[in-house]
Order: sequence, then structure tokens, then C-alpha cells
Amino acid sequence: MDSYLQNISDPSSSSHSHSSSPELYASGLPPSSSSISSIPENGDSRGPTPTVPAACLACRGKHLKCDGANPCSRCLSASSECVYVASRRGYKGPRKGSTANPNKRHASDTDSPPSATSDNCPMLLGAHVGGTPLPAMNTNTFNGGNRSLPDSSPISPFVAHAMQMFRNPYLSSSSSSSGPMVPSSNQAPPQRSIPEQCIDSFYFHFYPGHPAVLPKAHIMKMAEERNLEHLLSAMRWVGSLYIEVGPARGTFFDETMRLLYAPETAKDGFLVQAMIITIVGLDGCRNNSKARDLLSDAERVAIDLGLFTRPFATAHGMGNPRLEECWRRTWWDLFVVDGMIAGVHRQTNFLLFDFTADVGLPCEEHEYLSGKIPRPMYLEDFDDQIFSGEVREFSSFAYRVASIRNLGRMMRLPSSGFTPEESVDKVESYLSNWRLHLPESKKSCLSKDGQLDEMMFQAFMINHACTIILHQPLSQLDSSPAREVTACAPHRAVENGRSFNLHTRHIVTAASSISKMVTYNVPITKHTHFFTCVLTLSSIVHLSKWAAVYWIEDEDDLRSQIRLNIGALNTLSGVWRAAGTAGQQVKGVAQEIYRSRKAQQNSPQFWAEYTEQERMRSIAADNGIMSEISLLPSAPETVMPPPPAPP
Repeated sequence: MDSYLQNISDPSSSSHSHSSSPELYASGLPPSSSSISSIPENGDSRGPTPTVPAACLACRGKHLKCDGANPCSRCLSASSECVYVASRRGYKGPRKGSTANPNKRHASDTDSPPSATSDNCPMLLGAHVGGTPLPAMNTNTFNGGNRSLPDSSPISPFVAHAMQMFRNPYLSSSSSSSGPMVPSSNQAPPQRSIPEQCIDSFYFHFYPGHPAVLPKAHIMKMAEERNLEHLLSAMRWVGSLYIEVGPARGTFFDETMRLLYAPETAKDGFLVQAMIITIVGLDGCRNNSKARDLLSDAERVAIDLGLFTRPFATAHGMGNPRLEECWRRTWWDLFVVDGMIAGVHRQTNFLLFDFTADVGLPCEEHEYLSGKIPRPMYLEDFDDQIFSGEVREFSSFAYRVASIRNLGRMMRLPSSGFTPEESVDKVESYLSNWRLHLPESKKSCLSKDGQLDEMMFQAFMINHACTIILHQPLSQLDSSPAREVTACAPHRAVENGRSFNLHTRHIVTAASSISKMVTYNVPITKHTHFFTCVLTLSSIVHLSKWAAVYWIEDEDDLRSQIRLNIGALNTLSGVWRAAGTAGQQVKGVAQEIYRSRKAQQNSPQFWAEYTEQERMRSIAADNGIMSEISLLPSAPETVMPPPPAPP
């Protein structure tokens, strides 16, 4: 240390501008004699003149130049204690037993600013950190004005931490050559792959209408333990119908159909789930023949497995209540799909209705998602609830099952639906009892928190559709004007009557109720695809009424209902080809009815029994309906190629 002190030159040659506080330096770095013996680049042959980078506390407090001696000349002349502080922690009292100042620095021979390429103190925010190990500290290495951090400079963890703590969070990456110190928290998340987006789309759009598969997190975990690629492929394909994925949609479809019939695919409940999903997708895309074939195969697999029996869920649930509930839902969703296809298309006979199923009824959706599965109840419990005297709460899924069972009862009547009065009354008693005995919490499609209950939505939808199918043959609304609306089912001829009978009122009321279901504030594409066919049934009734009655007391309601139905079908056509076809047919029939009415209105004899006010109101109503229908956009392009023509 004495040799270090002997190297300090005359303090009078030091510059005041170079007096720097030791606070700016990292403590513990030993000085090097090489830092005080460097030769200036200007070639000056004079010996190096050391500078005094530190001042004693007395000189610093008076803002006077210090010569760096120990004691310095000012303290010596004032007979005061001369103390230097090397740490950022401040003065901690005089050093005891010290004969030399360990914090003394060597002076520089130049007053020029430090080089821009020199290394900076790593303790200073934004200072340069050299690419090589720091030599001994000297004043030429300090540059308080340069706050940049070159990309090529390695950063020690301590320095990086200090910079992250004090960096301005509002600075853009372009404001510094070094860019952001840490990844920005508001950066966009990584783009999800198309298969992942399709799975998300499936759960958002399709799952609410057919909630049989396991919740997403659970099915993805199970897919890591066993082969579920056939199920995931079906989910991807149906999910792709709702979003734009380009040619991937065709790839998903081909892969789904291959895996459903692949030899390595296990014939189990997961295969039935994959088939149900594909059946609904095919039916919505108007591949009805292929959907029926796949439905027959799914029914065969489910029956062979014994999916409709009570022990199946327990035997194949692996002790997991949620998985057991999943199997119960799978059977009943297949049951509903079978009934809906039979009812709206009138091409099949609801095969599963004839099987005596003793599998438990599904629970509420929130119980399924939470995993808090209650003890299941059964059909006999549901049928006996009025006479047993027990107060039992059944799920919305159970009322959906009960509603589709009424459709099966109606289809088992003789004469293929064209029934005598007594048979119609019998089935109507089932439909009315279903509505009358709904508990208060199930009398609306909305839950207590105002959210749509999709299972009750479908239950009401099926009930209204059954009413139209049951009563339409005996009603007095001529259905011939709507004979071209065949997107979902063949035309059923109904002759016109002189006045509205009870059956006519039934179907008019049911058709109006279906139209009102469009107004629920939820994305209409989240409803089951079969809502398309039920809307078509409703539209046929509205159009028949418009064509048959020239003076309509509820003309505003009728106009609104026709407009709602066409708008809903147009929206659904963005996903389902069947909806696009039905929407165009309904729109075309409406235009034809309008032209027919205009032609008849041109005859003076037509208005003989009407007042001038009635005539003007009727014409205004017709013009209003057609103006609104004409404003509706055409259905978008089909989402799937049309089915192949029959050989």
C-alpha cells in the first residue's frame, strides 16, 4: 500500500472536472499500478500526471478542490480530521490505526472527456459493460453520460437485475440500441395451431348442444394415456366448420372417416362419441345418406357394448364419477340424435326408442364440469315423480330426454303420422303434460343467472316441433304454397279449410314460439344443428298462413316471425349447408306468395268484402314483409361440397 501512495504525483496538476466520488465505483476492486503508468495517445513525452478522483469529506462538503493527500493540505492547514469514504454506504467514522489512505486514486494527465468506447461502471444504470474483464479502476473508465448497452456486451446477472428494476417500462424497444431488458408482458401469445383452434371451436360452438364428451382438460389428459385420435379428429372436423381453416377442413374430414373404420380403432364408448359428432356434422352439411349409414353403425356399436344398460357406466368408468357420467350422456345423446333425425327427416324410424334403457339420467351441466356428480336418477323415477309423492329435482338433460321420448310415442302411432282424432289427443296429452309439470326453474330456457340453458332450449324446441308434426295433417292451413321447402323433409299436403280449427291454432302457436326462440341473446350457431329443421317447420306454417289469410289481424307479428326465421337460417348457413338451402327455399316461397297475392289484389272483385282501410293495411303488410325479406343477404357459399348424386 505504501508503494501505491508513493506513486501519487503532485496534486496541483489534477483537474477539478475530474474529481469524482468513489460512490460510483464497485467496492472491493483492487487498484492496479498499470492504470497510472499509461502513456497518452497524443505522444506527450512528459511523465504521467495522476489525477485525484476522490475528495475528502471536508473538501467535498465545502465544494473545494482536494489534493488527495492524507491528510490533504487543506485539512492539514486547518488542523482538522481528513477522512475519505470509499463505500456507497456513506461515512462510518474515522479509520483507526490507518497510516495510509486505501481509497486514494491516481490522477490523469488530461481534461478531455472519456472515450465513448471505454468500459463503464457496472453499478451504474445503463452503463457500458465491457466484453472483457475489467482492469483496475481508473478515471478513464467512467462515463456517466453514456447509458447505452451494446448487444454484444455480456451482462452479469446482478447488473441485469439492477437494470430491470430501474428501466423505464414505457420506453419502446426502438429507443435503445439494446432493446427491452426483459420480455414484454403484453406481447401476443404464441399462435395456436389449426388443430388446437378447431378443438377450441368445437367446445365453444358445438359442445353446448351435444355435451357428451369429457370436458376439454380431462379429454386431453386422457388422450395422453390412450389412443383417442379418432375422437379428436371428429372434434377437429366439426370445429373447423365454424372457423376458416382452408384445406385443413377436408383433411380433418378424411382422417375422421378413415379412423372411424380403421381396424386399430377400439369399439368402445369413445368410438360412439366420435360417431355421434360426425353424424350431426354430416347431417348439417346435407350428407344425409352418409349420416344415416353412420347412425346405423353407431347404434349397432352402442347396443353391442350395452351402453344402454345400468352397469355399463360403472364397469367402464374406472372409478371416476365424471367418466361414468360421460357414458350416461353418450347413450342419451345418441338417443336424442336418433330421434331428431327420424322426426325432422322422416326417413328413419327412431330405432333406439324401442330399447328398454335403464341407464341413469344425466346430471346438470355445472355438476358435470365441476366433477361433483350426484347419484343418478332413472326414467322410472322421472315417470313416477307425480305419484310417488317425493320431491325430486331432475336435470335439464332429463327433460330433453323426456321431450324426445314424446316424439317417439308420436311416431309409433298408426298411419305414419296421419292419425285419427283420438290418437292425436293421446299424444297431445303427453306434450301438454310435459309442459304443465315443469318445475318453476325449468319453465324457461334461461337459468337463474340469466344464461341460456341449451338442454332446456332443445327440450322446448322438440316439444314445439312435435306439436307441428302432430297437428299439421289435421289443420286447415293449405301447405301447398310451401311445397318447395324440402331442405329438411318431404312436403306434406294439407288441404285448406274454411276456418281455423283447434289443430290449426296448435301449429300456429308452436310456430310462433319457435320463432321467438331466435331472440335469445346468444350466438345462434351455438344451438344444435337440428334447430335448422325446426325453424324450417315453423317457416312452413308462417308461409301457409300468409298465403291462406288475406286479412291478418296479427300482421306485424307474422311479418316479424318470417323475418326472424329467414335471418336465423341465413346466419346458420355460414356453418350448415342445410340451413342455407332451407333459407333460400323459404325466401323463394315467400316471394312467390307475394307475387300471387299481388296478382289477386289487382282484381276489383277481390276487395269487394273489405273496407278501404282493410285493403290498404293488407297491401302495406305484404309490401313490408317482402321489403324486409329482400333486404336479407343471400346465404354464403357452402361450407362443404354437396353430397354426390345418387347413381
